[in-house]
Amino acid sequence: MSNTRYSELGGFLRSRRERIRPEEVGLAPGPRRRVRGLRRDEVAVLAGASVEYYTELERGAGSQPSDQMLAGLARALRLSRDERDHLYRLANRPIPHQGGTASHVNPAMLDLLTRIDGTPAMVSTDLHAVLVQNPLAIAMLGDLSAHHGRATSFIYRWFTDPASRQIYPQEDLAPQSRSFVADLRAAVGRRSPGDAEATKLVDELLQQSPEFQALWADQDVEVRRDERKRIVHPTVGMLDLNCLSLFSEDGRQRLLWFTPRAGTDAAEKLALLTVVGTQAMQAEPAR
Repeated sequence: MSNTRYSELGGFLRSRRERIRPEEVGLAPGPRRRVRGLRRDEVAVLAGASVEYYTELERGAGSQPSDQMLAGLARALRLSRDERDHLYRLANRPIPHQGGTASHVNPAMLDLLTRIDGTPAMVSTDLHAVLVQNPLAIAMLGDLSAHHGRATSFIYRWFTDPASRQIYPQEDLAPQSRSFVADLRAAVGRRSPGDAEATKLVDELLQQSPEFQALWADQDVEVRRDERKRIVHPTVGMLDLNCLSLFSEDGRQRLLWFTPRAGTDAAEKLALLTVVGTQAMQAEPAR
């Protein structure tokens, strides 16, 4: 990438950083702030980058950022889709298609996710690729956005990797499988006929999973809007939760959040998980 392009990229990142107020991304404004907008270290944390690397990007130096890093920066800086596309062009990277983990998340949906406090929440695509999670969702489910390729889709992992089912009680597995397949059929139906991403996902699942093949043949269709979820966490034990969904206008993305079921001890366990998750993050070495 040319020096001129690096300089343009750095200037664009700096301009977007300076326009955002800390409270807009869930950060405390603090009594003394010497810079307008966010600090570089705050953007780095939000984007999953080291402060040194992000600083080099703003200065117009450093290596070409990866697609994953650009997606993280676009979300951290609450870029519109046009701004996101411009960021990729400045970095000399192809603009990603909608659907993968680099998908653009609407800033309003990100803003709502930021404001959901005290309960796990995340944004995923209609093919169940998790795009972003709040800290409590990561503490409860792990970092689900860390997968690559076809495995970015949780429904793909569900039917091809037995380890993905370990967080559910055995008696809940069959109902969850049926629900996943019915929801996927609804998502495929919403997309354009012959949509390459959806078609390839279904074809691979039909080839690799007899269970999926049998359920797909049933032709059931049902969008997952609200469900009961029982999550087995290694530290706090069973969490009995309601899982609720808010959909984007085109149905391609959904915001999911989990609330304690009435009459259970899930609220107390989520409160404990908040502490456990915070301690775990503090214990991680700095990147």
